[in-house]
Amino acid sequence: MANSGLPISNGAYKIMRLLPGQVAQFRQMNAMFAEAFGDADSYSSHPPGDAYLQRQLQKTHVIALAAYHGETVVAGLVAYVLEKFEQERSEIYIYDLAVSEAHRRKGLARALIAELKKIAKELGAWVIYVQADKDEANLPARELYASLGEREDVFHYDIAVN
Repeated sequence: MANSGLPISNGAYKIMRLLPGQVAQFRQMNAMFAEAFGDADSYSSHPPGDAYLQRQLQKTHVIALAAYHGETVVAGLVAYVLEKFEQERSEIYIYDLAVSEAHRRKGLARALIAELKKIAKELGAWVIYVQADKDEANLPARELYASLGEREDVFHYDIAVN
């Protein structure tokens, strides 16, 4: 699934859905997320074990897409399929989406979302949604999302478990 070579800008990028057995690629994507988000603590301080990552990649409701330049992951997207109860349908939530700094402004985020839309259609999802922080650093992401869909003003609450 999702093995499209994408000629974008001056280089060739390839987007692939990470599948069971591709733990090393998932780790490479997490390292890219840590750098792109400036959040090494969340992504690197307590890395999950191989068995955990393998289980994540086996779940049909977890979608991990990686964009490669050569053998290097330069962008990635992780989304979750949420099955609904009010109708026989699902929604897809983009949890992480990032492009490494050297590869930004080349259409990779848009290409990742386009690939996710294909997968969403195959799965019968009716909508994809994403949230973006209001800070100035997220302005490019908010502009991208606004160009692809409608903005909803919602509140986000973190409810502590402990």
